[in-house]
Amino acid sequence: MRGGNERAVRIVTVPGVFKPIVDTWMLAERMRGDPSLAGGEVLDLCTGSGALAVAAALSGARRVTAVDLSQRSVLTARLNARLNGVRVRARRGDLFGPLNGERFDLIVSNPPYVPSVSDDLPEGGLERAWEGGRQGRAVLDRICSEAARRLRPSGAVLLVHSSLCGERATLDGLSSSGLEARVVVRRKGRLGPLMSARAAELERRGLLGSGVCEEELLVIEGRRGSRPVP
Repeated sequence: MRGGNERAVRIVTVPGVFKPIVDTWMLAERMRGDPSLAGGEVLDLCTGSGALAVAAALSGARRVTAVDLSQRSVLTARLNARLNGVRVRARRGDLFGPLNGERFDLIVSNPPYVPSVSDDLPEGGLERAWEGGRQGRAVLDRICSEAARRLRPSGAVLLVHSSLCGERATLDGLSSSGLEARVVVRRKGRLGPLMSARAAELERRGLLGSGVCEEELLVIEGRRGSRPVP
């Protein structure tokens, strides 16, 4: 993947690690234009292959941290950082858990957001990369509630997810935590393979209109001002 004059991101994945697709690169494109990136400290939550973390490092971040529950993902992020000639500090853990109260200039995440049959998230396997609980918000809501406290003044969080997961819920979650929230990218297209496979169930639960075969991919920004957050 290449954007503008930036160096191409070279990514490999090992078995058990999800290969980045269009939503990751859409978020990477928006991330590159964020004023908090150049010279800043960046956190990539649910890093998977490490694609966003590597893209941040290639685009001028001063320090990049990547976090994932999967040990294979952590190792893959380290591998891809080395492959691209950049430094990424990769940590295994649950979202902000392994970060000891650190704050960042920019937080990015492509979390699992596909609505699941259950709120019980998988404890392992490739499915952990996309299973997001019954509303697709099990991980999203946690990020929205804590991101403000993990940002430095004027810092931002960028989240990518499907419109089927609730655009308004993300905006309200970020706003209630003290951030200025808005949709910064909106792209309509056909349902991806994971959503398509569950279309009937999503219709039954009211998450997808009858016969609808499209969704919007959204990048939502929450930006912190200079004042303390609640």
